[in-house]
Amino acid sequence: MGAIVEIVSLVELKCGLADGTILLVDVREPHEHAAGRIPGAILNPLQRFDPAALPKEAGKRVVLSCRSGVRSLKALELAQAAGRDDIRAHYSGGMQGWVTAGEPVEQ
Repeated sequence: MGAIVEIVSLVELKCGLADGTILLVDVREPHEHAAGRIPGAILNPLQRFDPAALPKEAGKRVVLSCRSGVRSLKALELAQAAGRDDIRAHYSGGMQGWVTAGEPVEQ
C-alpha cells in the first residue's frame, strides 16, 4: 500500500505558519537549510531521517518540505512505514516554489 499524501499549497502553508497550526519540517541537508529556509522550519535531514524525532504537538499539523518536493515525499513514506500515520502532509513546491513566489527566506 502506498503512502497517504496530503499536498499543502503555498497559501495553505503560509496561513498555517502564520496562525501556528502548521509545523514545517525541512528534510534537506544541513548545508541547504543553513543557506536559506522557509521561516520557522525545523531540520530533520532525509540522509539520516528519524521519524521518531518528528514532533507530535496537539493542534499542529506536521508538514514536510524539501527543495522541490521529491525528498519530502520520500520522508513522508519513511515516516508512515515507521508507524507515524499522523504524518501525511508535504509542501510539494518546496524551497524552489517558496522562493519563486517571492516569499521571505530565513538564514
